[in-house]
Amino acid sequence: MPSTRPKVALILTGGGARAAYQVGVLRGLAEIIPDGASNPFAIICGTSAGAINAAALAADAADFRRAVRRLMVVWKHFQVRQVYRADPWGAFYNSARWILGVATGGAFSRRPVSLLDNSPLVELLRRYLDFSAIERSIDAGHLAALSVTCSGYSSGQSVTFFQGKPGLQSWQRARRIGVPMTITLEHLLASSALPFIFPPVHIHREYFGDGSMRQIAPVSPALHLGADRLLVIGTGREPPPSQERVKSETFPSLAQIAGHALNSIFLDSLEVDLERMQRINRTIALVPPEVLEKNRYPLHHVDFRMLAPSEELERIALANAHELPRTIRILLQSVGAVRRSGANLLSYLLFEKSYCRALIRLGYEDTMRREEDLAAFLGWQDSGL
Repeated sequence: MPSTRPKVALILTGGGARAAYQVGVLRGLAEIIPDGASNPFAIICGTSAGAINAAALAADAADFRRAVRRLMVVWKHFQVRQVYRADPWGAFYNSARWILGVATGGAFSRRPVSLLDNSPLVELLRRYLDFSAIERSIDAGHLAALSVTCSGYSSGQSVTFFQGKPGLQSWQRARRIGVPMTITLEHLLASSALPFIFPPVHIHREYFGDGSMRQIAPVSPALHLGADRLLVIGTGREPPPSQERVKSETFPSLAQIAGHALNSIFLDSLEVDLERMQRINRTIALVPPEVLEKNRYPLHHVDFRMLAPSEELERIALANAHELPRTIRILLQSVGAVRRSGANLLSYLLFEKSYCRALIRLGYEDTMRREEDLAAFLGWQDSGL
């Protein structure tokens, strides 16, 4: 990687099936960078479903375009049964165990209980991901670091596990720590374990769940790992500057409440963290450089770009809900997830190719509309694009 180029970190957030949007953005970025260019991201940070995409990119960091093509192959042909059991016995048995566990406080089972059985995802990741290739990418200089964030159920901490070149230091802040560790399948499963929906995963001393929970500073790991610039790919539509309050007399369904909770987990902390970074950047701009240097002020300006869906993913999910296996469709209908008010939950669980392809297309179009700005941001402004 040329030394004149900035050290850009790619931040891939969570969102279940919504992470297909990230693949569309990556497809656009693969077209923006020049032919034969190296991996544009020295640091790759992933959380939840974004952690899976991040690990795939890190394992094939020697050829960014090839890594994106491989991700495209998986996401364009996704089916629910590749992520969680959708057969009648698997779906209803697991749901019944979950209901029994909730009702009895887990008195009759010591096994992790969840609404859905994600054992198919385990097999998919084992088949497609070569975790040893991550270290080879680092050793060859194609990657400086990969991080995966999980949430500890016992400690209450947001734990970022990172694997990178020698010299990277661990960190500890309020409710969040960074721990150097070889990234494995268990880290991806833990980071993408949606609360209640997928089972938590035991890593060393405690059980971990979805990394977006209690992640109060989603961009922090990239900065600790040495990033100069940040490219963030979100999975939620940015709210308009002035949004009118909606009047509703209808009691919210279980799916609407669950979708609201998932939005709070996946979207709110990212928006707040980026807003905080904007304020810091504006504050630093008011202080003369010599004053910052003299006082050894620990903060510095960090340039970033945010890419997020330009359309409502809930609407796209509803248009493709009929693609769900009958068993899962009945299960989601029972909680109101296939109605407009509950479609948020549906948008996280609809791992079907029609929905994923729609999100990939949207991500690609959103990226290409900003082609010139993104090329300059990534350090390719002199490439003749």
